[in-house]
Amino acid sequence: MADCEPVTHRFMDLTVPEYAYMFGFLQADGHLSQGPGKKGSLTVEISARDIALLRAFQQLTPYRSSITERTRSTNFAERHTSATWSLHAFEARTTINELGLPYGRKSRTITPPKAPFSRRDYLRGLIDADGSVGFTSKGFPFISLTTASDATASYLCDYGKDTTGVERSVRRNARDGVCNVLYMMELAQRLAADLYYPGCLALERKRFAAEALATWARPAGMRTAHTARRWTGEEDQLLLELNSPTAAAEALGRTVQSCSLRLWRLRSGQVGMPTER
Repeated sequence: MADCEPVTHRFMDLTVPEYAYMFGFLQADGHLSQGPGKKGSLTVEISARDIALLRAFQQLTPYRSSITERTRSTNFAERHTSATWSLHAFEARTTINELGLPYGRKSRTITPPKAPFSRRDYLRGLIDADGSVGFTSKGFPFISLTTASDATASYLCDYGKDTTGVERSVRRNARDGVCNVLYMMELAQRLAADLYYPGCLALERKRFAAEALATWARPAGMRTAHTARRWTGEEDQLLLELNSPTAAAEALGRTVQSCSLRLWRLRSGQVGMPTER
């Protein structure tokens, strides 16, 4: 993570890249709680390995705040250490609330801020909190955002179209009702390079992952345009792994319609499942 210099602008001026990033991260991973009178708190709990980001938030905030750590058992690990940043100042919480971070549960109701803001920094904050950057098990670059907010997913799709030239549509996952916006291959490289620019405030591990995407080159013989051809077992495996006709079409050089039909045939048993290699 880049060092965060003291900011001389008004607190949470979202035209300032660091504040735009911070607000996006807070919308996704922060929690505003309200008590009687002016009591309440803003908290962000993340893995202790990312504690440097909380220290950057603390440095950006001209109000008293604290960072604490705790270790406990979770469903995913016997011992997990997390770090929590806590801010209680009523004035600061009011500012953040008015910008668009609701009190209490917020996952479906958050929207991009109505005040002017730095677009790519805001989106990077969302992706650092609720997205993924890296390579698939097959070694293909990707960048994605998982969100329950239609407005947030739509905003990323609009920005992604401006940046990559490719349109994405917002669809909720039937299993858990969330939106998954995914970019693969060269599109992921373009978007990651735009969002994770040199010197930006970001989770260090995701910034490193974004930089690594630039090292990928499409293998010789991997098609980028559709031509009629038989489906191979490897293509079927990738289609099932991605579970997205749009992403598979981009990765395999096929049409979305072709990938959608093939995925339906695989799932319905009309064609045999590929064998693992």
